[in-house]
Amino acid sequence: MWAAKMAVSQNTGVPWIMCQQWDAPDPVIDTCNSFYCDQFTPTSPNRPKIWTENWPGWFKTFGGRDPHRPAEDVAFSVARFFQKGGSVNNYYMYHGGTNFGRTAGGPFITTSYDYDAPIDEYGLPRLPKWGHLKELHRAIKLCEHVLLYGKSVNISLGPSVEADVYTDSSGACAAFISNVDDKNDKTVQFRNASYHLPAWSVSILPDCMNVVFNTAKVTSQKNIVAMIPESLQQSDKGVNSFKWGIVKEKPGIWGKPDFVKNGFVDLINTTKDTTDYLWHTTSIFVGENEEFLKNGRKPVLLIESKGHALHAFVNQEYQGTGTGNGTHSAFTFKNPISLRAGKNEIALLCLTVGLQTAGPFYEFVGAGLTSVKIEGLNNGTVDFSSYAWTYKMGVQGQHQRIYQEDGLNNVSWTSTSKPSKMQPLTWYKAIVDAPPGDEPVGLDMLHMGKGLAWLNGEEIGRYWPRKSEFKSEDCVKECDYRGKFNPDKCDTGCGEPTQRWYHVPRSWLKPSGNVLVIFEEKGGDPEKITFSRRKISRTCALVAEDYPSVGLLSEGEDKIQNNDNIPFTRLTCPSNTRISAVKFASFGTPSGSCGSYLKGECHDPNSSIVVEKACLNKNDCVIKLSEENFEANLCPGLSRKLAVEAMCS
Repeated sequence: MWAAKMAVSQNTGVPWIMCQQWDAPDPVIDTCNSFYCDQFTPTSPNRPKIWTENWPGWFKTFGGRDPHRPAEDVAFSVARFFQKGGSVNNYYMYHGGTNFGRTAGGPFITTSYDYDAPIDEYGLPRLPKWGHLKELHRAIKLCEHVLLYGKSVNISLGPSVEADVYTDSSGACAAFISNVDDKNDKTVQFRNASYHLPAWSVSILPDCMNVVFNTAKVTSQKNIVAMIPESLQQSDKGVNSFKWGIVKEKPGIWGKPDFVKNGFVDLINTTKDTTDYLWHTTSIFVGENEEFLKNGRKPVLLIESKGHALHAFVNQEYQGTGTGNGTHSAFTFKNPISLRAGKNEIALLCLTVGLQTAGPFYEFVGAGLTSVKIEGLNNGTVDFSSYAWTYKMGVQGQHQRIYQEDGLNNVSWTSTSKPSKMQPLTWYKAIVDAPPGDEPVGLDMLHMGKGLAWLNGEEIGRYWPRKSEFKSEDCVKECDYRGKFNPDKCDTGCGEPTQRWYHVPRSWLKPSGNVLVIFEEKGGDPEKITFSRRKISRTCALVAEDYPSVGLLSEGEDKIQNNDNIPFTRLTCPSNTRISAVKFASFGTPSGSCGSYLKGECHDPNSSIVVEKACLNKNDCVIKLSEENFEANLCPGLSRKLAVEAMCS
């Protein structure tokens, strides 16, 4: 109530909305955020039906799987929304993003916020999703006038099948026919004509007669994107004389401690999100008569934390890393440690990986230690939780800003062409050239541990090629788009690094003399760091004879009307590239998917010749499934389709 009153009192002259606020007070409009909003109804009949967040995918978490939402299902949800009187559909997100620096979508959410969006994090169209949604909105726009000014009637066409018909006083008519059965195709009669509806699909008829689009029939091409590695290069150096600058940090308190306190503090409330890092140090005295010194059995360090992660050091030696995950930030760290007779220093680098961004009382969700114990001593278990702990925020190189141009000389970098591997708390610096070409760039950090990266003082963000903790059976090889989507339905990447590449905008790069700075927390191999160029290497298309075929074959200045209603497919390579080879082409009954098509028992032997004639050495081409191109009497009685895979170079 307070927020609504404050907003409306500004007299801006535009409507105000509240996302997901079911009791938004008048005149504020309540809206829907979801994978599906066709059944959403505003709380007042005077309010438009607005979908503020249509989730075309989902985010990734470090250690999680790679979620995907099929193009067919996104299109189904949008078509159903407009079928049921929707006014505004807003994609969250249409263009994937990057959480540069220490920003994040939430705890453990990766630097990449690509979101399986129609345009990917690097700015490339994600096909077929981008193309399929483009065709969907073109079809909806054909219905624009009657949707805005007409009235609708709902007609049941049988179980799970219905038509919503819009008409206006001029006699204009548009219809949406949907089949919400998630398994079975349906054939229905509508206005004395027969229509076949695949399961979980919507057909759009801008004139109530001709189907121009069906959400389950994807005619758009599919692109295969490759990350092309480019070794880090220095203009003034030979390949074998690449130089790294190295600075190592001592584990524990550096400089003057910030404070000393008995017990633990909340990490987030202490650092105020000015840094990911908070050092905790204390010490233990070990007597010479401790049994473990004689029998070789190591004591065990047992730590309980409410999040998010920590690196443990004893006497400045790295002992291991503990971490939560995207579902549960809290974790337990249990590891044998090496103690010696006399005084032993325990230094724990506790850290955050993004902050809570949603949910009730999310500002009170904390992080940090709750218990520290050592097991296996003569006196049993020693609990350090109420001991005096010395605290220091951040790491020294971060405080000295050695990743910025004006701070690079605040430390003495050790120059070497062979940096040591698996060294914790180590800063690396290299002067590098920009990778060639103009394709988007990612930094390949597969062989590093965890940390932060900068280029020319711009913070690329947190890197952590943490492997997905899920087993192969928790992922899918092929996703069935039919039925309600959830973020775990169509996952890939089980057992693989959650995020390998980190987006580096081309605008940050100079031709040469770029300063790359890495802070590695736990240890990695900097010699294996590379730039990678993101490039569309192959494109595929799959179209069947029963696919909708009304519309334009191309756009722009060279519009080609498809007046003969013959199904077609179109292949386009990125600008400045051409279709250099046709790797696969089959008209008949091909099977498989892009990258693994197989010929069926029914195959037109001239398929490759037809496609090569239409497409080879061209940036863009159209292939019609016409009798001119393919054998008319091939495999009678079977549903025929054309599958093509072409190389772009």
